[in-house]
Amino acid sequence: MKLELGKIHIHDVQFGEQTKIEKGVLYVNAKELEAEVLKDDRLAGCHIELARPGESVRITPVKDVIEPRLKVEGPGCVFPGIMGKVTEVGKGVTYCMDGACVVTVGKIVGFQEGVIDMSGVAADYCPFSKTQNVCVVMEPKEGLETHVYEAAGRMAGLTAATYLAKALKGMTPDETETFETKPLLEQIAQYPDLPRIGYIHMLQSQGLLHDTYYYGVDAKQIVPTIMYPTEIFDGAIVSGNCVAPCDKVTTYHHEHNPVIEDLFKKHGKTLNFIGVVLTNENVFLMDKERHSDMVAKLCEYMGMEGALLTEEGYGNPDTDLMMNCRKVTQHGTKVVIITDEFPGRDGKSYSLADLTPEANTMISCGNGNIVLHFPAMDKIIGTQESIEMQIGGWVGCKHEDGSFDAEIQIIIASTIANGFNHLCARQY
Repeated sequence: MKLELGKIHIHDVQFGEQTKIEKGVLYVNAKELEAEVLKDDRLAGCHIELARPGESVRITPVKDVIEPRLKVEGPGCVFPGIMGKVTEVGKGVTYCMDGACVVTVGKIVGFQEGVIDMSGVAADYCPFSKTQNVCVVMEPKEGLETHVYEAAGRMAGLTAATYLAKALKGMTPDETETFETKPLLEQIAQYPDLPRIGYIHMLQSQGLLHDTYYYGVDAKQIVPTIMYPTEIFDGAIVSGNCVAPCDKVTTYHHEHNPVIEDLFKKHGKTLNFIGVVLTNENVFLMDKERHSDMVAKLCEYMGMEGALLTEEGYGNPDTDLMMNCRKVTQHGTKVVIITDEFPGRDGKSYSLADLTPEANTMISCGNGNIVLHFPAMDKIIGTQESIEMQIGGWVGCKHEDGSFDAEIQIIIASTIANGFNHLCARQY
């Protein structure tokens, strides 16, 4: 399967009478965009705000972040099964609005929603402090149940991204990247002397408000399966959960999965990237055992000599992580785990909630318990009223001047457990 990603670089965002891209500037007709979002009768209100790198702006509570993408050639649409009919994607040509994001914001759904600072010390921990952000600020109808509000918020973000992506039509990409994965036997034969490496991609799916969607299906309902890596670039996986902000895999992070991108960079040079095993994270022990058995079997069946393994969330998902690591290793595939850590503010507690002897090679994405001071900002997009109850905050952490103290896990993607950011820990 071969996919070309054409990148149109965006270096500024402005309001305008017409939604379009000119000379790297995204112009947004706010009234049109608001009208599109408000077609959902679960929302009582919506307004659009803009946030640019370096501004004294804080965005919170953040629900999801999405990069607008447009299918130009090939079957299906971006976000299949949600924004269009279910059609296999991952081939043809897709255009990306590189440097621009849709950020969904609104009243808190659950405590696991985070913060984006566009400047200041906290900005260094968040990738979205460096993007041009179109913020969709939502107001749910009174009495809306939390899971229904979450669904409305998810759709608002995807609707906004699909609307903005229309501006990509007819553009000439500033940069084009090509990714290809052949059918398994052909892929193995192409580079027979290089180690066969795969990726085990764990999706958050542990109960209400912990939802991720695969071709529009809640990942709670799937069993482990095999994917072409390029399917993920076309929005085959969509975020819809309220896990800890620091390691929340937003829809943007699925579109830009760093493990997949890096494996493609090494493909044909130092390794043979043969594909992705997709699995979920389960609540009950029996399901954890069943799905980790399937993951190990698929890795063996694909002939993987090595695999990178990532999770979303921490605590209970650590058990799924370790079961996958143990069984995959025992089936003959070497495993490298990528995850963040929560050893307490002094770093002296256990980093993970579970462990197995086979987990002997790990890449750390940092300690989410480190406390940071968040200075007051000139503008708040959304509201700070829930900071004390958002994960990473605590009663009394807010100050009268608008600043607050919190653990860095309150920052969206600060220690994201697929290695997107720059934090790490080194063992001496």
